[in-house]
Amino acid sequence: MRKSAGREQHVRANTESITIVLNKPKYPGNVGSIARCARNMGIRKIIVVGNRDLSVEEMKQMATHFAAGIVEGIQHFDRLDEALATFHYIIGTTSRRGSGRGPCVSPREMAGVVVDASQHNDIALLFGPEDTGLSNDDLRFCHLLVTIPTSKGMKSVNLAQAVMIVCYEIFVARAVPLEEFTPRMASSEELEGMYAQVKTALMKTGFLHPQNPDHWMMHIRRLLGRTKLFSKEVKIIRGICRQLEWSMRNKKT
Repeated sequence: MRKSAGREQHVRANTESITIVLNKPKYPGNVGSIARCARNMGIRKIIVVGNRDLSVEEMKQMATHFAAGIVEGIQHFDRLDEALATFHYIIGTTSRRGSGRGPCVSPREMAGVVVDASQHNDIALLFGPEDTGLSNDDLRFCHLLVTIPTSKGMKSVNLAQAVMIVCYEIFVARAVPLEEFTPRMASSEELEGMYAQVKTALMKTGFLHPQNPDHWMMHIRRLLGRTKLFSKEVKIIRGICRQLEWSMRNKKT
């Protein structure tokens, strides 16, 4: 733990490691407003998934000249898994709760996690479409879910407002670094390869029901997602799966 003059040294989130990922946004004005919010909070990277027809001029109008450069630098992807492939820690936002979505934390609780993780890992803040939000299938990529507390009479929050609240909490958060050096966590692409292999191995052993394997896989994802797996650990788990499959094949012969 770092100390300075006998006192603990607090650090802030590394905003250079943070990207806002917008999954299928519908309105260019919202994306422009989000660009301005991001610029206010020191975040400069935005990814848009699934909608390449948004008017750049409308986005720039809402972003103003202050954040026009962020609009110009937006990366576009057609699929969410491709957009998230290189990220090590993914935070999903949702206003809907339920057993199918798993436990959620507040933006303030989330911010403390981001401060530590962002020092050596690329972080994605994932937001869904304005009308429906993120689906259960979208949330399977996430390591952590965030919900913004609101009054019971009006639970939904405007997309740009939600981005601003989440980014503000990250911007003002400070934490004591847990270690001098934290290894990079496994990327989303590495994790998805591991989960596919785990699913195959568990189906062959009969642990997963073949008619609805994804239901139990979601619980396994949440369990492993809380551990912040490193690349080396992902390789170990994949090696275990290969050994299980090899043993099953040899047992049959």
